[in-house]
Amino acid sequence: MTTQEVANQWAQMCREGKNLDCITELYADNVVSKEMPGVPYGEIVSGKQEVFEKSKQWLENVVEFHSSEISDPVVADNHFTSKMAFDVTFEDRGRQQMEEVCVFEVKEGKITNEQFFYTM
Repeated sequence: MTTQEVANQWAQMCREGKNLDCITELYADNVVSKEMPGVPYGEIVSGKQEVFEKSKQWLENVVEFHSSEISDPVVADNHFTSKMAFDVTFEDRGRQQMEEVCVFEVKEGKITNEQFFYTM
């Protein structure tokens, strides 16, 4: 798949709430995921299974999604970016509104790096 195809598939799956399926299908085995400093599950996570578990923990902490928005991806060569916005209630910290910019790198049709930028 091209970077544009991966980006479109990623956005569609995330909009459908298929975040874990997205990791299984679109991520490389050696993917690296970077979060902002201070997140409870680690700032840098390496490997598809570890990234899957990090995302699963985040989703299991969600009590309710009140709204969510995934922007159309913007592609530049082998990178793409998207803005995600959520209004979500977490089990351990209550209701929060969140916005983040996500940047992804694609090699050989798989996501190899992801990084999320947001205010803690």
